[in-house]
Amino acid sequence: MMKPLFFVLSIFFLVACSTIKTVSFDNVVDTTTKPIDVQIKQTYQLEDSDVYASNQFDGARLNGFKKLNDSTAFVIISPENTPINNSAYYAFNTWSSKPKPFYFTFKYPKGYKHRYIPKLKIDGTWRIIDTENVFQEDSIVTVKLNLTKTPITVAAQVIESSKDVKSWYTTLIKDKENVVKYEVFGKSALGKDLPVLNMGTGNLKGKDVIVLLTRQHPPEVTGYYAFQKFLETVLNNSSLSKAFLSKYHVLAFPIMNPDGVDLGQWRHNANGVDTNRDWAVYNQPEIKQAVKYIQKVLNRNDSKIVLGIDFHSTWEDVFYTNKLREGTTYPNFISDWFKALEANIPNYKVNEAAGNSTKPVSKGWFLYGHNAVGITYEIGDHTPKETIALIGRVSAEQMMNILTNSNN
Repeated sequence: MMKPLFFVLSIFFLVACSTIKTVSFDNVVDTTTKPIDVQIKQTYQLEDSDVYASNQFDGARLNGFKKLNDSTAFVIISPENTPINNSAYYAFNTWSSKPKPFYFTFKYPKGYKHRYIPKLKIDGTWRIIDTENVFQEDSIVTVKLNLTKTPITVAAQVIESSKDVKSWYTTLIKDKENVVKYEVFGKSALGKDLPVLNMGTGNLKGKDVIVLLTRQHPPEVTGYYAFQKFLETVLNNSSLSKAFLSKYHVLAFPIMNPDGVDLGQWRHNANGVDTNRDWAVYNQPEIKQAVKYIQKVLNRNDSKIVLGIDFHSTWEDVFYTNKLREGTTYPNFISDWFKALEANIPNYKVNEAAGNSTKPVSKGWFLYGHNAVGITYEIGDHTPKETIALIGRVSAEQMMNILTNSNN
C-alpha cells in the first residue's frame, strides 16, 4: 500500500512544482503571438550612386534606402508590427567609395516620428552626432555625415547585442564563482539562451530573494547601463557587498528579450509581443520560463521575493512605483531608498511616479503575485553615461545598506 501512495504523492509534488500561478490585473492585455514584418537583411546601393547602407549585423534596423537627390537619401524605418509605442529605433552602416558629405532623411510610417538622437560609431568609437549636423523641419529629421570607404554605424542608441551583453557579464562574474553562478533558464522564441546570474553566499535556504531584470524592450540601452553599474556594485567584493550577499539571494536577468535586441525591434520580441505586458498569464516563452525558474528557486529554498527592480529607458529619469505598500515585506523601502539617493547624489532629486499597476507589467507582478516591492527603474534616453554610472552605483549601495541593516 505504501508504494502506490508514494507514487501518488510524487506525482502531486511534480505537478505542484511545474505549475506557475497566474496573476490578475485590472486591464487585460492580449499577449498571444502576433505576426511581425521581418526586415530583409541586405546591403543597399543608391541608384546611380556610390553610396551604400547595410543592416547586416545584430541590432540593425533599416527597412529601405532610397535616393531623394544626388546628395540625400531616405532612410526608411518601420516597426516590427503595430500597434506599438513610438520608440522608432534605427541602426545601419553606411559608406561611399569616394569621400563625400551626404544627407540622410529619416522616414517613418504615418503616426510615428523621430525619437533618438543619432549615435555614430566611427573607427570603433561611439559618439553622439554633432548638433550642427542635425536638421529638423517640423517632425522630419535629416542628418549630415562625411562618408568614406570605412563604414559608419548610425544608431538610435549604442548597440548592445546579445553577444555584447554576454561578453559583459562573462567578464563581470569571472573568478567570482563563490558568489555568483551563471545559468541558462530557457530558450527564447528563436532559440537563444536566456541567461540568469544566481547570486548569494552560504546556505540559500529561507533567504529572501531580490529579482533584477533588464532589456525587455530592445532599444532601452540607458536602463541596461544602470543595471550594469548596479550589478557591478553588488558584486564589488566590498564589506557591504559581502554582508548583503550573505543575507539575501539575488536573481539577475541581464537580457530578457535577446531576439528583439538582435532583430533590431522597436519594442517587441520575435513573436511580436511586448514582454512587459505578459506578466499575468505568460504567453511568451521568455516570461513563462523566467517565472518558472523563479518559482522553482522559491520552492526549492522555501523563500519569498521581497523586492523586484526592472530597468528600462524612457524620455527622462523616473522611478515608477506602486502606491500599495502596506503589508509588503518592506513597506518603507521605497521612501527610505529615495531619501538615501538624494542624500548621497549631489544635486539629485528623485522623480517618482507612483501608481498601482493596472496592466500586467513586472512591477505589478512583484506586488500582486508576491506581495513584494516592485519598481520600474527608468533612465532617460539622453542621460549621460557618467550620470547613469553614478546613479546606478549609489542606488545599489543604498539598497544594500537599507536591506542589510533591516530587522526583517
